[in-house]
This record gives sequence, structure tokens and C-alpha cells, in this order.
Amino acid sequence: MTEQSGCFMMDASIMVGKYAADISSIREAYARIGSFIHKTPVITSESLNAICSRSLYFKCECFQKGGAFKFRGACNAICSLDDAQAAKGVVTHSSGNHAAALSLAAKLRGIPAYIVIPKNAPKCKVNNVIRYGGQVIWSEVTMQSREDTALKVSQETGAVLIHPYNDKRIISGQGTISVELLEQAPQLDTIIVPISGGGLISGVALASKSMNPTIRVLAAEPRGANDAAQSKAAGRIITLPVTNTVADGLRASLGDLTWPVVRDLVDDVIVVDDTDIVEAMRLCYEILKVAVEPSGAIGLAAVLSESFRSNPAWKDCNHIGIILSGGNVDLGMIWDSYKK
Repeated sequence: MTEQSGCFMMDASIMVGKYAADISSIREAYARIGSFIHKTPVITSESLNAICSRSLYFKCECFQKGGAFKFRGACNAICSLDDAQAAKGVVTHSSGNHAAALSLAAKLRGIPAYIVIPKNAPKCKVNNVIRYGGQVIWSEVTMQSREDTALKVSQETGAVLIHPYNDKRIISGQGTISVELLEQAPQLDTIIVPISGGGLISGVALASKSMNPTIRVLAAEPRGANDAAQSKAAGRIITLPVTNTVADGLRASLGDLTWPVVRDLVDDVIVVDDTDIVEAMRLCYEILKVAVEPSGAIGLAAVLSESFRSNPAWKDCNHIGIILSGGNVDLGMIWDSYKK
């Protein structure tokens, strides 16, 4: 059963009640956070179109508040709290953009944010947390240490625990990207999304396939952290004991709320090498004139990859939306590499 909405057909039957979020919760999130977020631009490049032999539309979430799409979900989560919950603050564990986003959203509401950060987090992202007033609490680098530390802080302070991606409020907030993107570029037949824990791609897939059921949603993943590709192939969540990739924002594993969406609604996972990600970053800098972190450049890397270009399943992907998910580049690391 479909319901006409603007120029798209909204297929509610495959969404409502089946997953942690749906088009209704995503539209509610958009109404809730609309006055706080940036409506980020969509840019194009004839040069990159010529290289790819396709029309590309870059959704610049690197220009979002906090430098990444994560502010959408964090803002929705913070704004969803009642006054009693908010008074005690929020806590999360994150090595990157979610940490900064939650800190900023909490600052805007005037409540405490306790941020558990592993000791190997990029310095630029730690600095963002501090800049936005988050209270940094260090943990060991393992996920178990991160989770245990965050739970302890929550128990001691009463702060509400907000997971970086496995949370319906987060998923709904990230889905607002699709609401904007399909208004800005309704001709899209494909969207390519970075995948890690799955909060972003879950929201994007739920919203975009509700608004346009024929659209393809593809995930882009680094080879050194390809648990999503393995999970899709196995039909169950696969976790990796170790990840190794320049894309520091794409090292998490899928959650029990995000996996069903990825399993059912993500059409495929494109796996790319780190060298391809770095090359895509270079093209973003040189051609788009946009600073994009490795995790944010992976969508372009996927479109340029031989596995995508030579796959007959995607020969009709002619109008492709690419989400540049963040622009928080650790320049110190790049300068150090250059000196070597």
C-alpha cells in the first residue's frame, strides 16, 4: 500500500513497526531539529562526472555543525529527552564525531555531556569534544572498556546513555539527510553511504526507500573493517577481532537495531582499499575544494572502484548521491606523514 507524498510514492507498509525507526519518526526528528541543524548543500562536479561517466551529487555533511552528520542524530536524541532526564545529562562512548556532536547538542540545551573516549582517538576529534564543553573520560581502546566505562558513568551520575548508532533516536536523526537530499536532488536513482555501526545508513535507507521505493542504497566500507560485507554474505552479524583502516570513523560493528535494516534494505556493500580512500580524499580536496575525512570520502572511492564500475548490477546507476559524512581530518597526522 502506498501513499502519494510530493513527487514520490511513500511505501509505509515495509517500514512501520518493523524496524527501530520509520519515515514517521524521521519526519518527526526533522521537525524537532530543523531549527538547530544546517541544511547542507548538494554540490556537483563536471570533472568528477566525466571521470566516473555518471552524474554525482555530493551531500556535504562535512559542513554540518560539528563537522559531520552525527549532529543530526545527537540533536534529535538530546531534544527528545524530557526535562527531568535532561537535567542529569547524557553519556556516550565514542572515538570521534558522535562524541563532539553530543557535546555540542548538550551544550545547546545547557546540560552536562560525559564523553567516554578511547586513548587512541584522533586528537582533532578529542579537541572538538573539549571545544564543545564535553567532559572527557578516558577508557582503554577495546569496545568492552568503552561500554563498561560509559555504563559506570551513567550509574554514578544518572546521565542518560545515548549509544553512538544503535538507538532509534539516532537512526531517526540521521535519516533526515535523505529528507533533504531527495528534495534537493529528486532525480537520484542511487545513494552511496559510508557504513560502520549502521546508524547513518539505516536512517538513510529507511527514509529514502519510503520516499522512493525504487532507489538503490549501497554501503561503502573499507577492506580492513569489512564486517558489514561479511555480515550481508553470512546473513548474520559478523564482528571482527581487529580492524585496520585509515577510515577511523568506520571501525564499529553493526548493532541489533541497525543490522535488520542493513540486512533487508541495503542493496549491496562495496568494499574498497585504503589507497582508494586516500585518492578519493585527494580528489575532494583538488576538484570539489572540500575537506573530507577518510570516512567521508569512501563513497566517492566506491564509485571509482573497479568492483563498482565493472558490476553489471549497477550499470543503470546514473544519478548517484554520495554522502560526504564528515570533514574532521586529523591534519597533524597528515603533516607527520608528509615529513616522513
